[in-house]
Amino acid sequence: MRKPSTTRRTLVLAAAPALLGAPAAWAQAAWPRQSVRFVVPFAPGGTSEIVARTVANELTKQLGQTVYVDNKGGGAGIPAMQEVAKATPDGHTIILGHVGVLAVNPIIFPNQPFDVNKDFVPVTLLAKVPNLYVVHPEVPAQNFKEFVAHVKKNPGRLNYGTAGNASAGHLSMEYLKLTTGMFITHIPYRGTGPMLTDLLAGRTQATSAGLPALLPHIKSGKLRAIAVGTAQRLPALPDVPTVAEHGHKDFETSQWYGILAPAGTPRDIVKRLQEESLKALKSSAVTERFASDSAVGGGGPPEEFAAYIAGQQKTWKEIVLRAGIKPD
Repeated sequence: MRKPSTTRRTLVLAAAPALLGAPAAWAQAAWPRQSVRFVVPFAPGGTSEIVARTVANELTKQLGQTVYVDNKGGGAGIPAMQEVAKATPDGHTIILGHVGVLAVNPIIFPNQPFDVNKDFVPVTLLAKVPNLYVVHPEVPAQNFKEFVAHVKKNPGRLNYGTAGNASAGHLSMEYLKLTTGMFITHIPYRGTGPMLTDLLAGRTQATSAGLPALLPHIKSGKLRAIAVGTAQRLPALPDVPTVAEHGHKDFETSQWYGILAPAGTPRDIVKRLQEESLKALKSSAVTERFASDSAVGGGGPPEEFAAYIAGQQKTWKEIVLRAGIKPD
């Protein structure tokens, strides 16, 4: 048998390192092989959907496969989380996590059929969004101080709606109740969209939600903003004071949203998804939308998002226990 020429042997040996590394490269290049389902654990019409769709649109352009938002509202986000926890961990099913499903549900629903810290892998934080406190125009309160006084004069007679039990709006309003000593009844919905329908119709009197979902109604005069939950006033609403300005020092609350995947999702896919998300967050379409909503973009590595979730779990556990927040 004729031996390979020296030149041929040299070419084969030179190619060997690349061939050895090829499987990992091929595995990453193969994702996504199909459309990516981006689950949002709330009904359409809220801040969560706005954040998810804004980022999903850019990911679709970048990845060459459709990243589509699938709203799965109800049950405080537990059914949606359970469904994604059981999904095939191949990067084609992801979920939008937030303070309610990741930091509060584990406290008020101790028997969830999954463990948020074991059955999911954090990918990246997408955005932090300011919380607003608004009332229906028929409420006889022109500002935050008058609203608190009105509620205290009518304990239990006013209702506030939220996107659901343990939603960011529920938490921020309960935090405000704890801080001010007022009592107003919670009415949970299956998402911000249906909650806003009743609030705009005057069937409920107040809410706390993210700026993106509320700003159009504030500008149209259909809702009245009385305070923001951030440490500083918002550029989009410079005349609306913070809760802290009314004597409640260090009061601060905001909504935050990030991507998680089922546990067992390959690291290279998680890394690629994080890198593509960061690229999307830097696009002009996303930065302009986030700027108009006074939202702060994220995009950091999975380890950073995991540490953030752990910190939020510690913070909200104390607030939930102090406020006595329980399932509705």
